[in-house]
Amino acid sequence: MRVQPKDPQVIEEVPSGPWGIIGLTGLLAVAGVAWGASIVVMIVALVFMIFMHELGHYVTAKAAGMKVTEFFIGFGPRLWSFQRGETEYGLKAIPAGAYVKVIGMSNLEEVDPADEPRTYRQQPYGRRLSVAVAGSTMHFLMALALVFVVLVGFGIPKPDSDNWTVGALTERSPAERAGLELGDRVVAVDGQRFTSFDDLSGELRSHPGDVVTLAIVRDGEDRTLDVRLAGTNPEGERVGFLGVGPEFERVRSGPVKGVVESFKTTGETMWASVRGLGSFFSPSGLSGYVDTLTANTSGNKDAKVQDNPDRVVSIYGAVRLASQSDGVPDVLAFLFAINIFVGIFNLVPLLPLDGGHVAIATYEKIRSRPGRMYHADVSKLMPLTYAVVLLLVLVGVTSLYLDITSPLSLQ
Repeated sequence: MRVQPKDPQVIEEVPSGPWGIIGLTGLLAVAGVAWGASIVVMIVALVFMIFMHELGHYVTAKAAGMKVTEFFIGFGPRLWSFQRGETEYGLKAIPAGAYVKVIGMSNLEEVDPADEPRTYRQQPYGRRLSVAVAGSTMHFLMALALVFVVLVGFGIPKPDSDNWTVGALTERSPAERAGLELGDRVVAVDGQRFTSFDDLSGELRSHPGDVVTLAIVRDGEDRTLDVRLAGTNPEGERVGFLGVGPEFERVRSGPVKGVVESFKTTGETMWASVRGLGSFFSPSGLSGYVDTLTANTSGNKDAKVQDNPDRVVSIYGAVRLASQSDGVPDVLAFLFAINIFVGIFNLVPLLPLDGGHVAIATYEKIRSRPGRMYHADVSKLMPLTYAVVLLLVLVGVTSLYLDITSPLSLQ
């Protein structure tokens, strides 16, 4: 949701032709050719998530009788729009978000006195709360649907399974040089058979720098490969290192169990997101992020910025990581995690986030008396709001810089 002065000229600005949306489609086509279809798919998926977030605000505001004057995907110049009733719908040039304009979000906005009964600020607490939390609720519902599809339709890897294959190869590793391929099954080392990946890994670690003979199964055929293991692993430990990662068989849940597991997984991930946000925005978390950024800008290669999986990623970084996901279930799981994080983040009780509107509505409810509705003076919160916006902009810009200069990788 966005708070802004009423624009009486909004109808006159609506373009008459479809050239904006045609241009946007052309840009997506060019992006698909330049970066690959997977990048375009992820961009479309993220835009859809944003649309659903704002749709939640829109539907609950309309249901409460509030006046909604705009529903746009993107910001900046209008590409295409149309008017239906009192609401203008459309697309704007910068696909960095979306917004629904509900009139009278605070005491700072002037509205036509005839529309005052339909403002957000004049609605009962329950109605205002439903509108404020609707965006995050949509993210949580999408997350539930995504994890249910993964659990029931594809299944999740079973780490303790003996049925595993090579699912990842480290670049320039002994495994890659020896000719191991994705999908191979390593069954023995120097004639000693192993069924568990952990047992196999333990055996390999005990032979730093040695030449070992691997028995593998590829496409149903038995083969052998002689491999000289590396003397250290990427962490610098003195252990044998082959450079393979496992892909375990997936076990699917039934529909009923899938529902239960979906709620359980969603709840656990929500709590993990809360802890992660608290950790990042703590003094030590922000200090660590500054250290990471400083190390990267100073060219200190020992900092291993690209190996820090806990750092914040930008939208660009999220799209890039998701495009590296191996298969549909991994992409769905990635989108599940993004939805949970965005939903939790938007409930942080600070303006301009949705959680800020929740906090204000709750404060007003506490201060109100029968027959007398209390309205908070939002102008007193503007210095804090500007500080929050500045912090978010700084984190957004610096995370984008890190994602471009030292991108994270799933490989």
